[in-house]
Amino acid sequence: MRPAFALGVFGFYQCPHLPPIWTTLGLIAFIGLGVVQPRFRWLLMGAFGFGWGWLQAAQQLSAEFPESLTRQTLWVEGRIASLPVATKEGIRFVLDVARTQDAQGQMLEFKGRVRLGCYRACPRLLAGELWRIKVRLKPRHGSLNPGGLDYERWLFEQGIAATGYPVGRDAWQRLDPEPGRYGLNRLRQALAEHLARVLAGSPQLGLIQALTLGERGGLDPQLWETFARTGTSHLIAISGLHIGLVAGLAFWLARFGWSASLGLTLWLAAPRAAALIAFGAACLYAALAGFAIPTQRALIMLAVVLGAVFWQRALRPLQALSLALVGVLLWDPPAVLSPGFWLSFGAVAVLLLALAYRLPGEPLWRRLTQAQWAVAIGLLPFTVLFFDRAALIAPLVNLIAVPLFSILILPAVLVTALLSLCGLEWPLHWVAELLGWCVKALEWLAALPWAAIQLPEYPIWAWLSVLGGAVSLLSPPGLPGRWLGAILLLPLLVLRPERPAWGEVWLSLLDVGQGLAAVVETAEGILVYDPGPAQPAGFDAGSAIVAPFLQARGITRIDRLVISHADRDHAGGARGLLARLPAQDILSGEPERLGLAGVKPCLAGDGWQWSGVEFRFVHPGSLGPQGNDASCVLEIRTGRQGILITGDVSQRIEERLAAQLRPVRVLIAGHHGSKTSTSARLLDAIRPDWVLFSAGYANRFGFPSAEVRQRTAERGIKTLNTATAGAIQFKLGPFGWIEPPWAYRQRAGRLWTHRPHD
Repeated sequence: MRPAFALGVFGFYQCPHLPPIWTTLGLIAFIGLGVVQPRFRWLLMGAFGFGWGWLQAAQQLSAEFPESLTRQTLWVEGRIASLPVATKEGIRFVLDVARTQDAQGQMLEFKGRVRLGCYRACPRLLAGELWRIKVRLKPRHGSLNPGGLDYERWLFEQGIAATGYPVGRDAWQRLDPEPGRYGLNRLRQALAEHLARVLAGSPQLGLIQALTLGERGGLDPQLWETFARTGTSHLIAISGLHIGLVAGLAFWLARFGWSASLGLTLWLAAPRAAALIAFGAACLYAALAGFAIPTQRALIMLAVVLGAVFWQRALRPLQALSLALVGVLLWDPPAVLSPGFWLSFGAVAVLLLALAYRLPGEPLWRRLTQAQWAVAIGLLPFTVLFFDRAALIAPLVNLIAVPLFSILILPAVLVTALLSLCGLEWPLHWVAELLGWCVKALEWLAALPWAAIQLPEYPIWAWLSVLGGAVSLLSPPGLPGRWLGAILLLPLLVLRPERPAWGEVWLSLLDVGQGLAAVVETAEGILVYDPGPAQPAGFDAGSAIVAPFLQARGITRIDRLVISHADRDHAGGARGLLARLPAQDILSGEPERLGLAGVKPCLAGDGWQWSGVEFRFVHPGSLGPQGNDASCVLEIRTGRQGILITGDVSQRIEERLAAQLRPVRVLIAGHHGSKTSTSARLLDAIRPDWVLFSAGYANRFGFPSAEVRQRTAERGIKTLNTATAGAIQFKLGPFGWIEPPWAYRQRAGRLWTHRPHD
């Protein structure tokens, strides 16, 4: 019945909205009255799981940041609840807000956790300090696209209600330098600064901080990609493996040492004493990691196992696993949203399923090989579901990496880090050098073309088929029909996303914040118009949004990449996108300013056809214009229907082009809806049914402007905005049909999804 409780919690978090309380209580009462036989009591446990998830979520959602306060200047007072993380752009930290005031000093009701980023004139921040900070905040919000990261879900898991930044030179007032109840984080910050001093200039600093303190902010995105392609990401994030290794080593040493004393063993049996010491050691290591959510899950699982040892209870493996599962969800119901939750419990379940029926006395190498094979097959459905990829090289790499990491690397990192606190620093430098060689080996393996394969998004029935195939292949040898598991895995090889038919145009305007990225699919070719924005040392929409969207669609190559002009909000993501997917042709209105090889100019009159769909540039006529007016203006037509993308050209250019443009069904508004574009004359000339805005939520420019909104409203033109709708998709056919658009925020929304007013 315990798994039924977990299924109830999981089912609750699939709800698109928070159900009213009467539905939850009614569900429990109905099932409780109707279940009279013990064999049906699992339904009641499932209902209780649903209700437990509702209780936690209702408390969190009741303390949401009011949308009416978005981008207003506020004063917030609270303590720094996380380690301040230094980035190339500034400092990022979490503030536990206790009081909020508006600019006039009026007290507001909001209390909760906010994530702040300081980008200039940042003071020295210490964990636990009490600060009064002038900020601008917005509700929990992130870009929402198929195949991309659900940032809002991650913020919800962390209990963060709003994000923002300090404003003004007088934004900072330190009220109390003492750490308060965040003394542990102050200690962790001191250790992080110590490691930074000892390993100053070492490329392995971020890796060692991640292994000792669970602080992964210093890891390079390229390094994360290396770990992902080799299936070794689990070695970096402090979770079950790390906690288990520390507890296991402590248990072995404690039992050996305790057994050597007759007096101690008479007072308390060695296994029981070792269980207490092992759990204490695990708690200390988890404390170093700040009791992050993955370490909390690991401690609960460990408490079940070591509790059975201490109380001398025989606990079957599956019983221990189910108890740990319930314990984790009682403590932290949103854990069910984390891929790490499924991978942790899935790995243990897979090993129990695959190795429970093996014969004793098998050689160690064979047992390790079987374990890696089992984990690779058993977790395949989850890696496909969460990451749309499969690391083919992972079983081979982990066969070597896991024992090496368990026996040598992690103990060496922890011991040498401790020695460095005593003034003996050279062993830590040696370990950093060893880690560097390991990383180089992983980078070489990750570069192999067959190391990992990118998979498209699959429908739920295909994923269930793969899950069934994995369970079948891992079932006990000799079970009839076990070989059918291979057939159930076939959807991974043969199933591909639906493609446009001849003459069809599928337009996807992606939600990239304050920037532009559009994907046009036809039966014959793929066009990307602008790869989205990027920051010099931070977010890159090309690699984080556009590439995952294309890969989720099963697209492995871009036929034409059009970069309208060289401004960062349109061209910034180009390098990140091209690092993930090749482009056959690249065109731009400012080819010389992009710094990319082989870029051709887009010139008025140039065009091509793909499967009955016509593409034609109508601007610029030469390479003379610069800046916004150099944007490539692209017209796409199928039959008598059209799409017009104008980039950032001004009203002056629009009015000059209006006479030669034909009516279209869809217009992507110029310059993100600025009043300097999308002129009345252009709208009257092309008479669009829809105008789409690509703008950031609560952006500081106020896009789309009130003037443009008024122009479209006066003409009865329907509008959609990526800031409030997420990714937007249209499908047009050659015979005049147009499929109603869908907005991804509405389509894929869950109870944590922000649904702002347009």
